[in-house]
Amino acid sequence: MIQVRGLTHYYGPHLAVQDVSFGVKKGEVLGFLGPNGAGKTTTMRIITGFMPPTRGQVTLADFDVVEQSLEVRRRVGYLPETVPLYTEMPVTGYLKYMGTLRGMKSKQIKNRIRDVIDICQLGDYHKTIIGKLSKGFRQRVGIAQAILHEPEVLVLDEPTIGIDPIQVVETRKLIQDLGKQQTVVLSSHILPEVSMICSRVLIIHQGRIVAEDTPQNLALSLQGVEQLQVEVGGPPAEVLPVLRRVPGVNEVTHRPQQNRELYTIRFQRGKDLRDEISRSIVSNGWSLLSLQAVGMSLEDIFLRLTTHEEL
Repeated sequence: MIQVRGLTHYYGPHLAVQDVSFGVKKGEVLGFLGPNGAGKTTTMRIITGFMPPTRGQVTLADFDVVEQSLEVRRRVGYLPETVPLYTEMPVTGYLKYMGTLRGMKSKQIKNRIRDVIDICQLGDYHKTIIGKLSKGFRQRVGIAQAILHEPEVLVLDEPTIGIDPIQVVETRKLIQDLGKQQTVVLSSHILPEVSMICSRVLIIHQGRIVAEDTPQNLALSLQGVEQLQVEVGGPPAEVLPVLRRVPGVNEVTHRPQQNRELYTIRFQRGKDLRDEISRSIVSNGWSLLSLQAVGMSLEDIFLRLTTHEEL
């Protein structure tokens, strides 16, 4: 559905994106991650035809975003980080105006406004002046205009930024539902959100792609060690040295949490030390309250790939 090949973009002398290439399949939900200034928004603007690249080629549904920009725009819905709303207009009037700009017919606009009002749960506010809406409901109006023309591709740049936790959950659910019907490219700084919504993650750093895979596969390829989290009913000053003496253990860290004594145990991948660890705890007369394998979170992966620490 989307093909990006050798994408490079400069703002004057500043290099924002360098030789970026990736694809997005029809029906896929791609999470686009990176620190501020990494090149995410620039790439998304180019994909949507908002601006041309300095070099490289981007196609959407086999249409070139530069040579066939109007065809691309008919097939893409775009929610920028700062939603472009006319705050003096009522919600329905704004959506009607946006439908007219997109060349939709009057009957189609009327039917689709009814649909998107329902999808985005704006029924109680369809006559409200946009400027009087909360940030969360403005965000919903922005999503409504992005899906109004039934685009094949939906590009969302930080769709939950600046809204309260309840509205974050509701917006996240809306995006999950949209992802069942459309190809979605989602940029977000909320890493758990990407893990829940996206089937694949692309991480960009300093204008280059540094990782591209499912969150699970990224964790497996980067982790390098196995991790166990155990909860032990025993004095930490005694438990720690015993766990560290288990053959094959590389590192043990203690994390007390709400009257629970939790330990993270790291050891080389390919080994299974659960039996040895269990026996060392029980043989000392302590209670083994829980033991579970722990993988790298998307946040761990993100930090590992976008910092310059020696790993």
